[in-house]
Amino acid sequence: MSCNATELLPLLGGSANATAAAAYLCDRFTSVTYAVDTTYLLFSTYLVFAMQLGFAMLCAGSVRAKSTMNIMLINVLDAAAGSLSYYLFGFAFAYGAPSNPFIGRRFFALNDVPEPGFDYSFFLYQWAFAIAAAGITSGSIAERTKFVAYLIYSSFLTGFVYPVVSHWFWSAEGWGSPFNTGNLLFGSGAIDFAGSGVVHMVGGIAGLWGALIEGPRIGRFDRSGRPVVLRGHSGTLVVLGTFLLWFGWYGFNAGSFLTILKPYGAPGGFYGQWSAVGRTAVTTTLAGSTAALTTLFGKRLLVGHWNVIDVCNGLLGGFAAITSGCSVVEPWAAIICGFVAAWVLIGFNKLAELLKYDDPLEAAQLHGGCGAWGLIFTGLFASKQFVEEVYGSDPVRPFGLFMGGGGRLLAAQVIQILVIAGWVSVLMGPLFYTLKKLGLLRISSQDEMAGMDLTKHGGFAYMYNDEDDFSQRPTIPMTRVEPTGTNPDGTRV
Repeated sequence: MSCNATELLPLLGGSANATAAAAYLCDRFTSVTYAVDTTYLLFSTYLVFAMQLGFAMLCAGSVRAKSTMNIMLINVLDAAAGSLSYYLFGFAFAYGAPSNPFIGRRFFALNDVPEPGFDYSFFLYQWAFAIAAAGITSGSIAERTKFVAYLIYSSFLTGFVYPVVSHWFWSAEGWGSPFNTGNLLFGSGAIDFAGSGVVHMVGGIAGLWGALIEGPRIGRFDRSGRPVVLRGHSGTLVVLGTFLLWFGWYGFNAGSFLTILKPYGAPGGFYGQWSAVGRTAVTTTLAGSTAALTTLFGKRLLVGHWNVIDVCNGLLGGFAAITSGCSVVEPWAAIICGFVAAWVLIGFNKLAELLKYDDPLEAAQLHGGCGAWGLIFTGLFASKQFVEEVYGSDPVRPFGLFMGGGGRLLAAQVIQILVIAGWVSVLMGPLFYTLKKLGLLRISSQDEMAGMDLTKHGGFAYMYNDEDDFSQRPTIPMTRVEPTGTNPDGTRV
């Protein structure tokens, strides 16, 4: 919201004192606007950072008990290592302006921050997104990865790989950004409002390469190649983590507006960016909820039982998909997004089994697959009105294909999918392969069988063993047959 002293002057009488009073009031009003918007952004940042706790709980519940301490420590270090790498390099590569369409080149170690448009709160919000991408990857390679490998890939991902992608599609100077008004891709730019591609696809594809190069966990497939379920040890932690992620996703999606005090139309009206924030929270809720229900009944038809773990993953798949278009689609379209996202996740999980691909948290399928669907969905269902409100009023700016906006936005979305897949593959694939060749990627089979909690972290997380879980045992219990009689020489038979 803006204040114009010239407009206030007639209301104050037009004298010399009135001129000074009008300027004074506008200065104070501008300061209050900055304060409110910064408070909103910081509150959203705290919500997004709370998702790290959700990731930690989800990861812990999805692995076996013998790996709990390891995966919890990894989640802590994703945030800690990501803090330093994003502070030193990542933020500069992402948003350092002036720059070029490929990479930023200013604000290293927050030099020259703050300045208009780049305050500390903005850095903190973007850092929370960067460590979210690294957290996605850690789930794909859980239970079998060396500690040093986590530190190396996490620092590289948050310090270079992810920031360059975010520069392309979120910086005002990025070649694919919808904010680059001087050179819009297909006259539109790719719309990825909160990061179905920038965050979720980056993390998911990085995890895909890590899990492919590392190979499946011992026992995930039997000798004939059939999949064996290695059940996570705590459905309770999975549900807790899912609700924490749901809570944080409101900061992830609605917070991506960055500001809230912006009217749409004449000042003083009831409709403004605060309404768009609320609508974004609604579309996020509907997509996730629809995906959860679709997964519930879909898996019931496919496997014959109700599975809360599948429902939680379906819910998160719906959230990952709607993240791209949450601000520019109608609530009814979000229901379509969630419905399709559930089947995308189910399909990719089936494909993973056929290819003998092992991802303990379904991270590559969920974030990579559903994130890609989210980008396509935005190209199909983005509303003209909402696109103009969020990205600027331009009568020729493309919008969703199914909404009458032509195919140019959809083309930009497809380009984003291909470019992210290629960029992350070219950088993270060789990194994981090099770590493998140097013996820095996978732990020994002895450590994997015993569990890294015992061999690397000094003991188990709690007094519990996977062998105590009756769901892991054979359907028909095997019991020892004791001898029941004696021979003439006194021996038992």
